[in-house]
Amino acid sequence: MSPIVSSPPRTIRIGSRKSQLALVQTYWVQEQLQKHFPDRQFEVQTMSTQGDKILDVALSKIGDKGLFTKELELGMINNDIDLAVHSLKDLPTRLPEGLVLGAVTERENPADALVVHSKHQDKQIDTLPEGAVIGTSSLRRLAQLRYHFPHLAFKDIRGNLNTRLAKLDAGEYDALILAAAGLKRLDMSDRIHQILPSDLSLHAVGQGALGIECREDDAEVLELLKALEHIPTAQRCYAERAFLRELEGGCQVPIGVNTILEGEQLTLTGIVASVDGQKLVKDTVSGNATEAEQIGNELAQRMRQQGAQEILQEIFAQIQRG
Repeated sequence: MSPIVSSPPRTIRIGSRKSQLALVQTYWVQEQLQKHFPDRQFEVQTMSTQGDKILDVALSKIGDKGLFTKELELGMINNDIDLAVHSLKDLPTRLPEGLVLGAVTERENPADALVVHSKHQDKQIDTLPEGAVIGTSSLRRLAQLRYHFPHLAFKDIRGNLNTRLAKLDAGEYDALILAAAGLKRLDMSDRIHQILPSDLSLHAVGQGALGIECREDDAEVLELLKALEHIPTAQRCYAERAFLRELEGGCQVPIGVNTILEGEQLTLTGIVASVDGQKLVKDTVSGNATEAEQIGNELAQRMRQQGAQEILQEIFAQIQRG
């Protein structure tokens, strides 16, 4: 009788955007999976997304549902890749049929950070001079900071992190607002001049965490991804994503959040602000962390009653008018 030869386990193909930050994040996921499963093969495949290709138009004007994720999702649906690594803040709250969020990794600091031109090294955001030009591509940051600092000027900025920092250093901007997590992952923590407190800028839904998406029916990959799941981060992010989903806002809508987890108690704060910074609705809901999505839904419903929906409808109308 000839011996039974078992076939080697399949190679797991990990999809990634081509940007420097995306690759750093994806190679970290590959490394973690390799560490947990040394007998398996994990290979990275890269692709460009629509958001990587259109760099001369404000994100809010091109519609952002899946702007940085759609091509990767098609790759999974077509069985070209087995999973995709996203900055969770870029991942829409409603996923295509057949795909699921397989794991949420431990979160870096989700806060926004102020990065300044060298001539402003002695300043904080509240002491920057009147008319100082702040670069941001985020309506969420723009709306909140206009509310607190109406004397500052805000200008859209696109491109990868190095491009943005080069524009700042060349004097096109006085300061930038960027995600602290991205700077840290690219070993650029030294550029963080000030971490913005949550009373000035609530962060984006999912900011600082990685979301790993895969096929819903791929039991093998779902089992592997359990090794990377960080439950406290996942609970916080599921509450945030439920809040965003219930309000039907994309990441280019001025919706900010902050979550605190103390033992089993999860506290979610949310904000909806008009782009001009004139109107702002803010509230907080607490509950058991095991009911994270319920907490998010409840906060959205409460804020809708306080006028959040009207603000969002005005913004959608403005975006559609271009």
